[in-house]
Amino acid sequence: MYFAKRALRLSATPHAISAGVAAGVFTAFTPFMGFHFIIAAAVAWIVRGNLVASAIGTSFGNPITFPFIWGATFELGKFIVQGSQPTGIDPKDIGHLLWHLEFTKLWEPLLKPMAIGALPLGILAGLIFYGITRWACIAFREQRRRRLAERAQRSASARESVDTVAG
Repeated sequence: MYFAKRALRLSATPHAISAGVAAGVFTAFTPFMGFHFIIAAAVAWIVRGNLVASAIGTSFGNPITFPFIWGATFELGKFIVQGSQPTGIDPKDIGHLLWHLEFTKLWEPLLKPMAIGALPLGILAGLIFYGITRWACIAFREQRRRRLAERAQRSASARESVDTVAG
């Protein structure tokens, strides 16, 4: 909730904030952990999004959502790459390859399907978050504008009543 309020309070256009958040959410779907901020900033720059909003958007990927994201991107990517053929990697093999830092052997059976599956899922999630963020940003700013106008009106009427009593 804090990150959502922080994004809405950024001093940028609703499009820039929304595009930045969408870039961050899209990036959260990629399997390139440790590079999410850099990728999100590059994507935000391309779509003219706000860089801070892109960093905030990457928080969509967190310990609660990552298992779902990784499972979905892997399964979709495996389906796109291999069709209905089963993959030849066992979870214990993944652990062994990670333990021995054999990332080149992880590309074909694991990272490539995840990267390919991340594209459609990340784009879809990014578009959804773009719409939600843009709507929330416009609504937040309209509410703030009304609140400031009411405060100014109350202040003006209070000044007027003080001047009437003093005069």
